[in-house]
Amino acid sequence: MKLISLHKNYDRLIAKAKKGNRKAQHELFQLFSPKMMSVCRKYVKHNDLAEEVMLTGFLKVFTHLPSYEGSGSFEGWIRRIMVNESISELRKQKKLFFQDESVIENSLGHATDFPSELEVEDIQKLIDTLPEGYKAVFVLYAIEGYKHSEIAELLQISEGTSKSQLSKARKMLQNLVERQNTTSYGTK
Repeated sequence: MKLISLHKNYDRLIAKAKKGNRKAQHELFQLFSPKMMSVCRKYVKHNDLAEEVMLTGFLKVFTHLPSYEGSGSFEGWIRRIMVNESISELRKQKKLFFQDESVIENSLGHATDFPSELEVEDIQKLIDTLPEGYKAVFVLYAIEGYKHSEIAELLQISEGTSKSQLSKARKMLQNLVERQNTTSYGTK
């Protein structure tokens, strides 16, 4: 019986890339860019900008590759860079802010209707309707698995704000899904 390794070992490839081997760097990019594009897209609404963020993130990956010590997952190390780069882009565009309760109700009034069967793309569209602050906290907590203390440090907010934004994001998403189901089935 042949066992398949779930965690790939990229040590040789990483070692070559650390020495500036362009072929090894290209290979690492090819291996990880689809997943990292997905990570960036969770935070950044438009594909073109998400791709730009990802490319900037990979530039940082290769610039800081000598500091990668091999402890922990290499993919996790890259993912963290992509998350930080995405959040930096939102800050740069001044899109990362945290809203009060009245904005939630206004946003719900302008919600887009989505198909009743939720596919990954539909879920991303729902998440994209969240205000950027809610979206960042929701993605960091619910999708990336960060703790509130880590989110607070990363976004430079309090843990209470992180918890509050997550709660509001969940409530808004729940209302969007309920509204979608009501529209899809024609009942209330």
